[in-house]
Amino acid sequence: MALRGISVVELAGLAPGPFCGMILADFGAQVVRVDRPGALGDVSHLSRGKRSLAVDLKKPQGVAVVRRLCARADVVLEPFRHGVMEKLQLSPEILQKENPKLIYARLSGFGQSGRFSRVAGHDINYLALSGVLSKIGRSGENPYAPLNLLADFGGGSLMCALGITMALFERARSGKGQVIDASMVEGTAYLSSFLWKTKNLGLWEQPRGENMLDGGAPFYTTYRTADGEFMAVGAIEPQFYKLLIKGLGLKSDELPNQMSMTHWPEMKKKFADIFAQKTKAEWCQIFDGTDACVTPVLTFEEVTHHDHNKERGSFITDREQGVSPRPAPRLSNTPAIPSFERDPFIGEHTEEILKEFGFNQEEIDQLYSDKVIESNNLRAKF
Repeated sequence: MALRGISVVELAGLAPGPFCGMILADFGAQVVRVDRPGALGDVSHLSRGKRSLAVDLKKPQGVAVVRRLCARADVVLEPFRHGVMEKLQLSPEILQKENPKLIYARLSGFGQSGRFSRVAGHDINYLALSGVLSKIGRSGENPYAPLNLLADFGGGSLMCALGITMALFERARSGKGQVIDASMVEGTAYLSSFLWKTKNLGLWEQPRGENMLDGGAPFYTTYRTADGEFMAVGAIEPQFYKLLIKGLGLKSDELPNQMSMTHWPEMKKKFADIFAQKTKAEWCQIFDGTDACVTPVLTFEEVTHHDHNKERGSFITDREQGVSPRPAPRLSNTPAIPSFERDPFIGEHTEEILKEFGFNQEEIDQLYSDKVIESNNLRAKF
């Protein structure tokens, strides 16, 4: 796998950090998740392929344990607000002095500087501050966040993983690590570069929800079918729009020009009335295999059974029968090989990890005695 041999120390946090760590693990990195003793586990359930070390960072001995791990690791991934790692005496200055090759990834909502760097937030707040939230929503309605995907996982996890891989590549030339300041606000804003770069093209000059790509156009939106399901339409180009019109049983010469915005509300109603006359399955029979850019809106229950996804093996099933997406993208020579094992218990691999990082049994016993570390290996046997 592409990241085989890369050692990552991930400090446990909420969804963005765990997903970033899981990406690295899926592509071959050895990821050690540093958990808090007594914690309930990874509430985000994004621990595939990782091992767990339970250590109390409120105790100096616990901090010393993590410093020893980072002295031999390639990457440390931390998900806290600015200042937390500094208070723990685990700042980049300290860790990179002990390991100049260490790549120090800081994944946070607002970044490591600026007036919001020390305040709490969630996906919707980062999305709001990036400007992107103002663009998402139906006409006449409040802006709405598309789940917590954009800022947490797109602008956060993926951008941070990209930063880590670029830093690893650069280190191969310089021999030095570096600090990655991955702000979810900035990552989300970067994802929206297309919106910024096309501001003067007229794509976004109408109010929210009335433009071509935000639900305003009749040929780029969703429609309810006779069985209460939905079809997604994205027939932007004229040749694709022509096939859409044909599939709907309409005649182009009897309709307004595709790009006549004043007619869009009328055309959306016309299309909606037609889509409501057939079931989702019936519309699939009409449009499957065509270039009309019309596809079914699949539920989580349906998506794994769709022929295209089955042919590509786009979803995987683990040993506990849990279904999830296969890691992407696919690399031809070094593809991801995701673990099919269950997620680790908190502290399941504590002793195993410590021994790998050079701790002897006497040191480990002392850490147990001082209640610095915790092992749940007994639970793992059942």
